[in-house]
Parts: sequence; C-alpha cells; structure tokens
Amino acid sequence: MHFRMKPSTFEYILNEIGDKLCRTSDGNEMIPADKQFLLSLWRFATPDSYRSIIERFGVGKATGVRAVRRVAKALCELSPRYITWPTENKIQDIIYNFSRPSGFPNVIGAIDGSHINIPAPTENPEAYVNRKGRHSIHLQAVCDHARLFTHIYVGNVGSVHDARVFRLSSLQEYINDPNKFPNDTHIIGDAAYTLHQHLLVPYVDNGHLTQRQKNYNFCHSSARMVIERAFALLKGRWRSLLHVLAVNDIEFVPYDILACCVLHNICLLQKDELKLEEIFIVDREEVILREERINDNNRYIAELKRNNICANLRMRNA
Repeated sequence: MHFRMKPSTFEYILNEIGDKLCRTSDGNEMIPADKQFLLSLWRFATPDSYRSIIERFGVGKATGVRAVRRVAKALCELSPRYITWPTENKIQDIIYNFSRPSGFPNVIGAIDGSHINIPAPTENPEAYVNRKGRHSIHLQAVCDHARLFTHIYVGNVGSVHDARVFRLSSLQEYINDPNKFPNDTHIIGDAAYTLHQHLLVPYVDNGHLTQRQKNYNFCHSSARMVIERAFALLKGRWRSLLHVLAVNDIEFVPYDILACCVLHNICLLQKDELKLEEIFIVDREEVILREERINDNNRYIAELKRNNICANLRMRNA
C-alpha cells in the first residue's frame, strides 16, 4: 500500500525499465534497479522530503536524487506506448461508454487542466503564480471513459490560462485533423476552452438558457466528470502531486509529473485498482470565460453541431 501498487504491477514495470537503471559509464554510484524503483515510487507516492526518504532507504541524497531522475526519465520514455490517442479499434468502445451514462454522443475524450504546486523557483518565480497565488506547473490531459490518459501536455507555467495551454500543445494540431476525429467525433471540455467542431463546450449560462440548453449542459457535465475523477485518482495515488511537488530543479518537474501519469495508466491497464482510503477532490480553479476570435465559418459549424446535439438529447433532470 505504501508504494501504491500491487507486487505484480511492480514486477511488470520493473521488467519494462530495469535495463535503463543499470550502471552507466560516468562512474556514479549505483544501487540495484529494484531499490531505485522502490525509492522512486515512495517519492512519487508520498509528500515525504528527500531527507526522510534517503534515511528510509539508506542512501546518500545525491544517489537518491539521481535514482528518482533516472526512473522518471525511463518511465517518460514509455509514454508513447501507454498514453495513446484512440484509434478506430478503440473509438467505438469509448463512444459507447461515454454515451451510456450521460446520453452525450460521439465523445472520444474529456479534456481539462490541473495545476501541480511546486516550490517557488529561483528564476522568474512570478511567472509560475496561478490565480490562487500558488507557484505551479500546468498539466493538461485528455482521458477516455476508463480514466486512462490519452494525451498529456505538461510544463507551462502556472500563470498560463487553460485555453492558451491548449493552443501551445499538439492538441491544437489534433483538433484540426479529421483523422484524429473520424465520423465527426469530438472531445468535451469546460467553458475555459473555445467551442470547436471537435471540442464541444457548454452553453454560457447568461440566465436565459432554454430547457434544452440546460439539459445539454447537464449531460455534457455528466460526461466530462470523468477527467476530474482521473485527476483525483492520479493525485490520490501519487500524493507528491497533491500538495507541493518538492522538486527544486524546475527542469525536472515535468519528468516527475509525466512519469506519474504513465504509472497511472499502467496501473489501470494492469487492473491495479487501488482502493484509496480517502476521496480526493481536485482543487479546481474558477473558470474565467473568455471569448476567443476564431474563423467565422468554423464557429458556425461548431455552433450548428452543438445545437443539433442539444435538440436531440434525451431530456434528463437538469
């Protein structure tokens, strides 16, 4: 339980990365691969300081830090295998499992952003301050119905808005590629994002929404909640992400975050459903609505699509 995974999952992952944890030519002190992995899991799974961890594992601080960095980089190298955009073989299953509880059609993923708090960097600390006044790194993710991450983008400073993070990520290219969204499918996001044919957002509640529009928002929200549950599970299992990720070298922060996302997916794929003792509520920021200027024709198509879905959704208790 302390390492947040079953022994069988541990052995599976160690077999995947063990050869990358062997001695290098630089002559640095090495500890066995399994101990490096255990030490790193403890680092990811707890808010413990390095001082506490190296005492627990009986290694020097430099050795412990190098081990965690080595493991994190090895896990990040696995990300193209374990964090993958859905293809035709998987898409129909995802669509079905999104629509079954919510009624919302043709969804292949839910998108959202989350801030990972970090210590104040020594250089340009003001750039990392988010709207809550905390220093943070921005994590943007898309997940499927099973809480598996299908896209991860991490590294932007905390002051950057969700919509801008989206534009900076490769999702900006995905969203205009019909091959990524066959048969006019789409992902769903909250009101921080801009309406697009392949990214549907809720109607802005101006106090004059129709019952149909309220019903659309209700169904949309029901389907989108899975990304919040994915973030809650990620931070609940890897608790170093829950409060403050105590990595002093800002260059290595994205490696730790992406490594935890890879571990999250592998654990789910291995049916390693950890029973968390507590329910972790993701600390969400209040959404600030921003009207983005996009191509008029694209907006027309997106609004037409949203209105068509709105008109055909089964009425629920909105």
